[in-house]
Amino acid sequence: MTSNSGEQTTTIVIFGASGDLTRRKLIPSLCSLFCKGRLGPVVQIVGMARRDMTSEQYRESLAEGMGDFEDFSPEMEEWTEFASRIHYFRGDVASASALQGLEEFLKGIEAPGKPANRLYYLALAPSLYGPAVLNLGATGMAGATGAWRRVVIEKPFGSDLASAQALNKSIHSVFSEDQVFRIDHYLGKETVQNLLVLRFANTIFEPVWNRNYIDNVQITVSETVALSDRAGYYDQAGVFRDMFQNHLLQLLTVVAMEPPSNFQADLLRNEKVKVLNAVRRVTPETAPEIAVHAQYDGYLDEQGVPADSRTPTYAAVRMDVDNWRWQGVPFYLRSGKALDDKRTEIVIQFKRPPHLMFQQEIGPNILAIQVQPDEGLHIEFQAKTPDEKMQMRPVDLEFHYDDSFGGQAIPDAYERLLLDALNGDASLFIRSDEIEEAWEIMDPIIQGLARSEAPLPAGYAIGSRGPDEADRFLAKYGSAWLHRDWQH
Repeated sequence: MTSNSGEQTTTIVIFGASGDLTRRKLIPSLCSLFCKGRLGPVVQIVGMARRDMTSEQYRESLAEGMGDFEDFSPEMEEWTEFASRIHYFRGDVASASALQGLEEFLKGIEAPGKPANRLYYLALAPSLYGPAVLNLGATGMAGATGAWRRVVIEKPFGSDLASAQALNKSIHSVFSEDQVFRIDHYLGKETVQNLLVLRFANTIFEPVWNRNYIDNVQITVSETVALSDRAGYYDQAGVFRDMFQNHLLQLLTVVAMEPPSNFQADLLRNEKVKVLNAVRRVTPETAPEIAVHAQYDGYLDEQGVPADSRTPTYAAVRMDVDNWRWQGVPFYLRSGKALDDKRTEIVIQFKRPPHLMFQQEIGPNILAIQVQPDEGLHIEFQAKTPDEKMQMRPVDLEFHYDDSFGGQAIPDAYERLLLDALNGDASLFIRSDEIEEAWEIMDPIIQGLARSEAPLPAGYAIGSRGPDEADRFLAKYGSAWLHRDWQH
């Protein structure tokens, strides 16, 4: 893939340029694109933040951040050439006069007399998304004749349905929807994209991808780290806003969506919106019936967390997709902090055979898609044990990226998404109606579990698989969490 900017100047403007996201993700991804020859010959990068430093000092600080990457050296010829494209402008994005100064700065580095394309990346605190966009509009930086303007907005996109709608309204007062790229880095992961290929490029899967053959779907995003000094900030969000409203629901849509007629952005996103629209809604009063929440032991002692906080660091939810394909198939979503391992996986559990001629009890077939780490796919089925009577045991068919592609490195999700934004391909970005549907699903669950009448969050030990309540939660539906070590 190559940028479609041709010889026209393209400027990537990163607001919040001194932050962690820029150092750890954006600049390394852009550098990788540059080294692969995919960034284009006339792309400039301008970082804007309030910190007082020169462009040279900014490049040096970015080089320090790149030091975390294997085989990197600031003396590398590729880095030297890439860094020469990086500039710094000091200013406050909430100030219209500062953006007017940025506009003059950009004109000074862009090709004189020619319109330049611009990609604005809001690597900012969520409270600054609205002011940044409105100031881009007020200073005339959101539109240009003969060139495109696009804006990339990080999550979280709102904190509930009302705030998401208000933010969408502010953004649409300045940018049209086709200029807006709401990013969820999970959609840029190779294994998530491979799920689309798995389903729609292989005829062996799609015929059984429905309620007739699938018993349940389990989607897990677990993390090992506790919150520590981030706990005060996290307590304003909790696991539902942090993980469910975006990452987990996005994974659900990719599993459950119908095949679009082609891989065109709006057709793909139409199908994802249809899935979210079909997810069964609950009320705050009934939310505790389909969800459990918990806090890891010691969370209330973390700095910045109120002693009476009900903010969950773990949750498990049952969702039902009320359409022809999925009626009656539960989707179990769970996520938590301070758990026993770090993994993101999608597990499809198939129904057991309708009649078993063998006396031995056997487990169901399993299809597990490992999103991270050890990206790959596992199919578990029954096979006869050699030199035994009709004894069976489960065996695996496995696909691992590092085995199948000669150890070829998997690029960071931001690399793919940044290039897509430069190319104007919104397939892996989230549309405004998709955001609002997701909040419409999650708001009653968040409100319901925060009610004084709802059960208090359960507890679970740091380094465990989560609370016992989550196991009992699935048991009441006749299911159990699948805890397998798929890694090799």
